Amino acid sequence: MNTVLWVLTGVLAYTVAMTWLRNRGILPDSVRISGPLTTLHTRRGRAFLERLAGPKRFWRAVANLGLGGALVAMVGSFVLIVSSGLSTLSSTQPSAIQQPQNFLIIPGVNEFLPLSVAAEIVGGLAIAMVVHEGAHGLLCRVEDIEIDSMGLVFLAILPVGAFVEPDEEATQEASRGARARMFAAGVTANVVLTAVVFALLFGPVVGAMGVAPGYAVGEVTPGSPAADADLARGDRIVEVAGEPVADATEFEAVVAEADADVSMVVDDGDEEREVTVERELQAIGSAGDNPFGVTVREEPFAVTAVNGEPVRTEGEFLTAVGDDERATVAIEGVDGANGTEREVPIGAYTVGVQEGGPIHDAGATVGEPLTIVEIDGDRIRDDDALAATLQEREPGTTVEVVAYTADDERVSYDVELDPHPDREGGFIGVSVFPGTSGLALDDVGVSEYPAGAYLGLLGGDGGEGALDGVPLGGLADSALGLVFVTLILPLGSLFGLPFNFAGFAGGITNFYVLEGWLAVLGSGAFLLANLLFWTGWINIQLALFNCLPAFPLDGGRILRMVAEAVVSRLPIGDRHAAVRTITVSSGLVMLFGLVAMVFGNQILSALGLM
Repeated sequence: MNTVLWVLTGVLAYTVAMTWLRNRGILPDSVRISGPLTTLHTRRGRAFLERLAGPKRFWRAVANLGLGGALVAMVGSFVLIVSSGLSTLSSTQPSAIQQPQNFLIIPGVNEFLPLSVAAEIVGGLAIAMVVHEGAHGLLCRVEDIEIDSMGLVFLAILPVGAFVEPDEEATQEASRGARARMFAAGVTANVVLTAVVFALLFGPVVGAMGVAPGYAVGEVTPGSPAADADLARGDRIVEVAGEPVADATEFEAVVAEADADVSMVVDDGDEEREVTVERELQAIGSAGDNPFGVTVREEPFAVTAVNGEPVRTEGEFLTAVGDDERATVAIEGVDGANGTEREVPIGAYTVGVQEGGPIHDAGATVGEPLTIVEIDGDRIRDDDALAATLQEREPGTTVEVVAYTADDERVSYDVELDPHPDREGGFIGVSVFPGTSGLALDDVGVSEYPAGAYLGLLGGDGGEGALDGVPLGGLADSALGLVFVTLILPLGSLFGLPFNFAGFAGGITNFYVLEGWLAVLGSGAFLLANLLFWTGWINIQLALFNCLPAFPLDGGRILRMVAEAVVSRLPIGDRHAAVRTITVSSGLVMLFGLVAMVFGNQILSALGLM
């Protein structure tokens, strides 16, 4: 049984039990049950709201600003939901974010919300709901609308909302503007709270964090030498072959010069230990239609020899290849083909030629994979060599590019270089697979967690060059850019980042050091940072969701106020019917968009249309 079914089973069991208790009069009057929803009602807090509502002119001014923003967000959310629904119906493969469980803000069920930050997420959700409904209650008192009760809404045991029940008769007697301000108050409060918590996060909290020295292990390849040496995600390699390493660049430089069996000192956050990594050259990834004709699946396979010479490291592999354009490579452990040898060109493998790019203009076929082995006489053996060679060339110069096609034909192109879109140097118009001849080779089995890049994306000091070449890195220079980046960091893998960032949780706290006043809090500083991160994230999501122009959301209520104001000025006989037509139509369109986003692909598959 998958996770979603377990959750649904638990919700059903909760509903049955609570319904039984309600029917027998066991539950107190303040607890009300409606299917899987439980509401807790109270009249406490009204006196506090009465005192807080004193400066009415101020609160009305703030609510008017919020109402204007809510109207803009309503239009934007309507367009976004409908266009996303249509896009989902036209796509052949749904993205991870479109999976039904990922629309639930439930840690452990939503794959982007890990259990390690469940407390912070629930805390942020509770804060967002209380602030949202509290603002509704505040504007009720500002506009002299009585409040019958307030409380929280639970889906089973999970808090999913809060509510304020204004007196229905008093609400109807209030002016249209007063009601619109009251309905927009929750969204306004969530946006203001988001600004406050993000200001704290981006300023004093993240500003008091730094990147710990060493190589941050973000992932360990199963079956790799690192896995055999018991390295794990969250470890920090601080010494290699007796030499301290401050970052990934130093780590890779020292490892390249070290023996095949290399000692490392590893800090796991609690203690340092020394391990010996017995390196083995492995293919940990592969491009489609690569010259070797092999595919890396769940486990890596070994590259054991080049031209009959045993190799265990990347350095030994490149040395054995030398300046030869082709080599005979022995591989083991792929599809049962132990000891298989492949005679292939060794170079930088492109997964396609871009239309209208320099090499396409020089005669290469669009989309055709190439193995580039030489540029202007410089030997190219992997993607790093290709990047370094092109970086030394000025845009506008013409270079000779020697490559092998998918049919193993040696070809040559005279290519006039374009400027590279992301760095200095020239660009030939190809997409390059990282590694050699379509294989991603590694002799240790660890990948870096870019701790400095994520700190920089949150406005902190990630170190020199931390954001170079990082997707979204240019947005970290402005306050609005930081907010946007923070909102999509939990979905980072969908935007080209190597990992989804869920806050400073789990093993990744080992990659950061606390400085200044924040160091006094110890591990509590990371808890504070996570609470601010998720409170801001959930608040803005709640605000945007409530702006959807569909009843009973705030956006739907505001839409009704706007529709009434517009229709009242038109020569229409049955104005109530006109308003109802507008609001119901908007709600149905929104429902279509949401259903298409969540279940569109499954529905089309069931109908045999995909």
